[in-house]
Amino acid sequence: MTQSQQRPPAPPQRPPAPPPGQRRRPAAGPGAAPPPGMPPRSQPAQAKAKPQRSPGHPSCGDIINLANKEGYSDIHLGVGEQPRVRDRGEMEKLEFPVTDEPTFWSWMHEICSEQEIQQFKDTKELDTAKQYDFARVRINVFDSLTGPAIVMRLIPLTIMTMEQLRLPPVFRDISDSHKGLVLVTGPTGSGKSTTMAAMIDYINKEHSKHIITIEDPVEFVHSSKKSLIKHREVGTHTLLFDNALKAALREDPDLILVGEMRDKGTVNTALKAAQTGHLVMGTLHTNSAVKTIERILNLYTAEEQHAMRIALSESLVAIIAQGLCRTTDGKRAAFHDILVNTETMKEYISKGQYEDMHELMIQSEYDGMLTMNQALYALYEEGRITEETALEKSPTPNEMAQMLRGRL
Repeated sequence: MTQSQQRPPAPPQRPPAPPPGQRRRPAAGPGAAPPPGMPPRSQPAQAKAKPQRSPGHPSCGDIINLANKEGYSDIHLGVGEQPRVRDRGEMEKLEFPVTDEPTFWSWMHEICSEQEIQQFKDTKELDTAKQYDFARVRINVFDSLTGPAIVMRLIPLTIMTMEQLRLPPVFRDISDSHKGLVLVTGPTGSGKSTTMAAMIDYINKEHSKHIITIEDPVEFVHSSKKSLIKHREVGTHTLLFDNALKAALREDPDLILVGEMRDKGTVNTALKAAQTGHLVMGTLHTNSAVKTIERILNLYTAEEQHAMRIALSESLVAIIAQGLCRTTDGKRAAFHDILVNTETMKEYISKGQYEDMHELMIQSEYDGMLTMNQALYALYEEGRITEETALEKSPTPNEMAQMLRGRL
């Protein structure tokens, strides 16, 4: 057959026509839905863009560095507010613009993981911490009427000693205890964590013990020296605070540090540990040593309180209530209410004689006991605080006024 006689190529075959009343499905192009029964096509993952802060706003790292350089203890950031800091107990504004929402979320992405951000969005609460070369930063994120907000506390990496903090000598005696319950109490920002860190540091240097801390989150980080120290953070190393405390009893501890005596269950477990040969240290938010005993007993019913008074009188080593006041040189000093559980004090606790406890504290300087008024008066006599500061910080200003006038 010649070339002219060759058949032309067959036209391409069309797909069969759809049944009457049904439209033909268009050919699947890129991004089109797969036919029924076929698995979906994989799409390239697109990275979600992180929020960017608005012009004129500093980074969160810049604010943290500034706070560290200037010696501020806390940073307050929130939508609709100017950034503020706490400078030796006083709140001060920083010269930065009012925080808007994009800036706030850019700060969140700086200091929190995606998982933590999602946790805050789900629960409206977040407690975490971040480590820097110069400090550990405790972070709390919460929602408010004006929008989300962050409070950060700067915790120094260098732990101050008892001598540097000018703590009374009785703190060493308390730290040398082998078993029992030691409570450090005071309002938020009163230096409880700093005092406890100094006591743990002293034990770490002087005694061969196994120390377990259970905190939410971990604040001061200790390296093992003469003692072996294990830090456990709630949410990271354990899911529940109570579980970690109960488990600690099976981990051969000599000392258990409880971040906070939160509730009846925690108090029960802490007392059990103290009664079975362990030293337990914990914190409470109370303003005086005697009120701490009342606060613990008020967790229990009237029928339970007698048994708990006996248990507390047998287990307690000491209660240290603490406050901070501004000194004449612009720094801050701690003042203490110290209750030591002597034989006489044990009897008063078991009988609930609160007024007798306070009187015994006034009269028992030899045993290391001290009242806040005595501590404030000593600071005044040293010239470290003014008369006005002593009266302002005193739990009983009338009694303090009499002391300042030499009548007591």
